[in-house]
Amino acid sequence: MLDAMGTVTVVRGEAELYERTAHLFAATEQELLCAANALRTWTGTHPRTGIARHRPGLRVRKLFRLSTMLDPRWGPHARIMAEHGADVRVSAHDVNETIVLDGRVVILAGDESHGARSYSVITQPEVVHGITSLFEAAWRSGTELAVHEADMDELRAFAPRVLDALNKGWTDATAARALGMSLRTYRRRVAELMTALGASSRFQAGARARELGLV
Repeated sequence: MLDAMGTVTVVRGEAELYERTAHLFAATEQELLCAANALRTWTGTHPRTGIARHRPGLRVRKLFRLSTMLDPRWGPHARIMAEHGADVRVSAHDVNETIVLDGRVVILAGDESHGARSYSVITQPEVVHGITSLFEAAWRSGTELAVHEADMDELRAFAPRVLDALNKGWTDATAARALGMSLRTYRRRVAELMTALGASSRFQAGARARELGLV
């Protein structure tokens, strides 16, 4: 169990994180902030915090990377959270994968390259304040869920087919014919997909799609 005593503690794996921080979630009464580049970062870590209003008076704000919303499994998840009272926004930029509890505890998701993912649990007030300020800046630049939903539904529908065409190395003309689009429409779809994935090249778009499990 962790106490809010102005420390930084590193734990490894979701099971240990849940075991050592469940009491901190239970004690959160005013606001829970969450930012994620991929839903799998937090899904299952604290299963009882998935629905926003799990206690009266608690405000939940969730900020998701736009590419996360491409996955058809998570679009409905975000809408359900919004229906249960969470404020949900979407960012076109990478976000620090973060949870902030009542402005006094921060959990940062770390590296996965060396086995179980590490998580830093931070209660040092100055650090918590700084990280919360970064979240607030990202939140202000984000788009409300309801505003982008129509475009996102359309993007999800064509994303797998466009990504498949990119991975096969087809020319734009070949891909457009195979997908039943005009060449102009196909190129516009590719550009929209690259924007959603935060990619500066088609190669990078394919790499990010694989990281997210979209292909």
